[in-house]
Amino acid sequence: MATASTSSSADILEIYVEEQNGSDETGDGSIQSPYQSAAQAVFNYSSAPQLKIIIRKTEADEWQEITATALKKARKGAEGIEKKRKKALEAEAKAAEKASQQEKAKVVVLEEDTSLPQAIKSKIKYLEKHRGQRVRVSGWVHRLRSQGKVIFLVIRDGTGFLQVMLGGKLSQIEDASLLTNEATVEVFGSLQVVPEGKSAPGGHEVIADYWKVIGHAPQGEDSYLSRFNEDTGPSILADLRHLVLRGETQSAVLKLRTCLLSSFRHSLDSHDLKEVTPPCIVQTQVEGGATLFGFKYYDQEAFLTQSSQLYLETILPALGDVYCVQESFRAETSHTRRHLSEFTHLEAELAFITFDDLMTHIESAICDTIDHLLATPGISELMAVLNPDFKKPTRPFLRMKYSDAIEWLIEHKIQHVTEETEDLPDDQKIYVDHQIGDDIAEAAERKMTDEIGRPIFLYGFPSHLKAFYMQKMKGPEGQGPNGMVYTESCDLLMPGVGECVGGSMRIHDVDELLAAFKRQGIPAEPYYWYVDQRRYGTCEHGGYGLGVERFLAWIANRYTVRECQLYGRWPGRATP
Repeated sequence: MATASTSSSADILEIYVEEQNGSDETGDGSIQSPYQSAAQAVFNYSSAPQLKIIIRKTEADEWQEITATALKKARKGAEGIEKKRKKALEAEAKAAEKASQQEKAKVVVLEEDTSLPQAIKSKIKYLEKHRGQRVRVSGWVHRLRSQGKVIFLVIRDGTGFLQVMLGGKLSQIEDASLLTNEATVEVFGSLQVVPEGKSAPGGHEVIADYWKVIGHAPQGEDSYLSRFNEDTGPSILADLRHLVLRGETQSAVLKLRTCLLSSFRHSLDSHDLKEVTPPCIVQTQVEGGATLFGFKYYDQEAFLTQSSQLYLETILPALGDVYCVQESFRAETSHTRRHLSEFTHLEAELAFITFDDLMTHIESAICDTIDHLLATPGISELMAVLNPDFKKPTRPFLRMKYSDAIEWLIEHKIQHVTEETEDLPDDQKIYVDHQIGDDIAEAAERKMTDEIGRPIFLYGFPSHLKAFYMQKMKGPEGQGPNGMVYTESCDLLMPGVGECVGGSMRIHDVDELLAAFKRQGIPAEPYYWYVDQRRYGTCEHGGYGLGVERFLAWIANRYTVRECQLYGRWPGRATP
């Protein structure tokens, strides 16, 4: 260390610090080569009997002796530097020890003992019946820890988790020193029940007699655990979705999704609906042209489907009641936590029904699905992770007219922002009461549903708020103020999530349908196949659509539907 200047008293050491141009790396504390921080000065000369720190911010300032407050802060900073130094030394020692172990491990050769019984290959889910036997299991390293000369692994294979103990020579090979989270391994050994007082997934563990690495995973800064954490922003998490999916919570959401779709199919099959697969490439609109994704289909204009409803209607005369689980696409520039550009759409159509029959069917299908889901083996464990407080919806669902909902919102002082001020800052927005004819805001719907605290069929929306194909109500019930006409349409609202199902009766009279096309300015010719469904033996029929991601977000208690897709698609996001 270079010698700094001394004052007239030989016992006082003067050290210089300049915050702008000094350097903690190359400075020596002299007036010609000052340090940048007082903390570094205190750290470097901590053993000096008397230390006088002379400091200035820039070359233009006068040198001054450091204040008592600044000196106290510098001493704390010096303590931090010392801690970092010790930590770095410890890290170097550990790295050197690890390197030494790796060198020694290179000479350790592990071979399978051929005198042992042949191992039974099994998925983790089915291991219990093989307790006491020698098994062979492959998977990803989910967790690992070393305890002396023993390494404990928890591996997963998609069907479950398994604890593995690597002892003796098995923990001393080179692959053991390189092992990290997300490496893939194959383990052989005796499957034993864990000792009393101990715990492990499934209540058993493999005492390994042989193992090998199938594929290593990166270590250090590029390791799985270093790529993201609970503070990582949503954009980076979306970029790293392929890795995030490996976590317990996200994999639990996807497992629940799989079981949910299976339960929906079981419920609808039991109601005598048949599953079909309509096309995703279409040349007609369902929910309005503004939200269509268009593209060139050879030499024709085509779109990604907004809904499979129109196709489902045409299948009724051939198969009877039908449903599909299909992707739908909406080109809405919406960034809310409830909207996606691509989503899984469960849709159904039923023939020879009334509007009351439709709502009864939706209620039954929803409740039957949830009953079947909760009875599925393994679901209780998933729900314990995701939503331990989940309660099945109470039946019967409340049925509330649109007009009654408007009155309820007015009575409970739940207002909506005016269209003219909705894009202004919050302090400039103007809120007014709802009135008949308004499209009830999503936030108002959710607040109403949460306060009422039970599922609600909100029905009878004005025709100008709904799609062209919806059947109008007959008689006095269908008449609103100022010539307004109500439709046989409904939204199912769930507490905590809002709308999760939308349904309606469809216009079944051919002339009425053609008039609806004309009124909306939609040319009827491209829909000839849809119109023919009325011309060749029409019937009263209706159907509904359910957003699987919204429904899953409700059951799994997820904040956003973006967590409920494999790889979410929303405005600006099409990767990975």
